[in-house]
Amino acid sequence: MAYWLIKSEPGTYPIEQMKKDKRTFWDGVRNYQARNNLRAMKKGDLCLFYHSVTNPGVVGLVEIVKEAYQDPTTNETAWVVVDVAYKETFKNVVSLESIKQNKALAEMVLVKSSRLSVQPVRQEEFEIITALARK
Repeated sequence: MAYWLIKSEPGTYPIEQMKKDKRTFWDGVRNYQARNNLRAMKKGDLCLFYHSVTNPGVVGLVEIVKEAYQDPTTNETAWVVVDVAYKETFKNVVSLESIKQNKALAEMVLVKSSRLSVQPVRQEEFEIITALARK
């Protein structure tokens, strides 16, 4: 199993909407590195759901339930989506500020390349963040 972080602006698609929808395809990715990360995702992988822009932080968890396929919102064949299913809204938001202050998370892609909308997360990072979120 692999771990990922996917970003959404809370004004566009918040975790509350993900919970209501239960399942959706993750579209709108128009960055080649983020697209390659979508292509690498496998069914059963877990993704930290991250609210960006306003009060940035990790707010929940989703699971990959369908691997990469052509993005149905565009005819451009370069772009793909994956299907994700809601798993959990965290009790506590793990803010970007707290992630940056945690020395064990200093090498996290989110800290090093914060603009990337779909990014890998190491297992140790995933475990630290989910532990903080469930406290």
